Amino acid sequence: MAKKTLRTLIGATLLAAAGLAQGDEPRVVAVTQIVEHPALDAVYQGVRDELAEEGFNEGDNLKLMHESAQGNAAIASQIARKFVGEGPDVIVAIATPSAQTMAAAARNIPVIFSAVTDPVGAKLVKSLEAPGANISGVTDMLPIERHIDLLERLVPDAKAIGTVYNPGEANAVALVELLEERLQARGMTLVKAAATKTSEVLGAARSLVGKADAIYLTTDNTVISAAEAVVSVGERAKIPVFAADTATVSRGAVAALGFDYYDHGRQTGKMVVRVLNGANTAEMAVESVDTLNLFVNPAAAERMGITLSDDVLNDAQEIVKSDK
Repeated sequence: MAKKTLRTLIGATLLAAAGLAQGDEPRVVAVTQIVEHPALDAVYQGVRDELAEEGFNEGDNLKLMHESAQGNAAIASQIARKFVGEGPDVIVAIATPSAQTMAAAARNIPVIFSAVTDPVGAKLVKSLEAPGANISGVTDMLPIERHIDLLERLVPDAKAIGTVYNPGEANAVALVELLEERLQARGMTLVKAAATKTSEVLGAARSLVGKADAIYLTTDNTVISAAEAVVSVGERAKIPVFAADTATVSRGAVAALGFDYYDHGRQTGKMVVRVLNGANTAEMAVESVDTLNLFVNPAAAERMGITLSDDVLNDAQEIVKSDK
């Protein structure tokens, strides 16, 4: 009887130790990113920092996996399959192509998307208020009306606005359609130039010369990855280039009215933490960022043939210096 009791105690102790070890295992968060450029990189950093602030530290109680598809849809699919096989606690999908690929692959793993412009149009969620499945996140839908206000303020005589976009990216198509509709309502026209990959952006931008009075770049990942190519065309042809993404101003755009993608990432990280703490994505409404900042680049403006007035400079939250 004593031996049996001893064996029982030892067995119970081993089971308790195994349970403790399992409970001490780090939480696993996998991050898939369609391409690397400053805005999306800032989202990723924001997610990491928010997790750390909430007590999830890499190498301690958090295992963080991160993969970039380098703008390649086939690689994005490979990453999705790899992550689903790993079975993480949460998957973060940065930008629409990665989110769509992951949504199709991860049926039983919570997915939090970030930097997705139109999650309903991209068929990621049923509605912004009630996603209804294993996926929710933070949208970066642009304030198009306020961007057009800025264009009119800085280039008041502009009637034809050019844009370069990837017709194969759902985000880009949704934004271009909205932009065209809002410009037409103001008696302006949109001149479109397609680029299905970054190597085509320069040629697409060149096709706008002689047709556009100004160029406006949305948050199209293909185009933003090669923003310098559009800026170079704007400088040579004296066509002001504006952007929806404030990070593009330091790369040579004249101005941008937008939110900080790092803050966007921090907000995404908060949603990830909620899931790690037991929240159900189906009941988590899609969130958005409301605070907008004006970034301007006076030197870029001069290179493109315009001068920023003192009142514009006074209104700017950040004046970028990028003299060449």
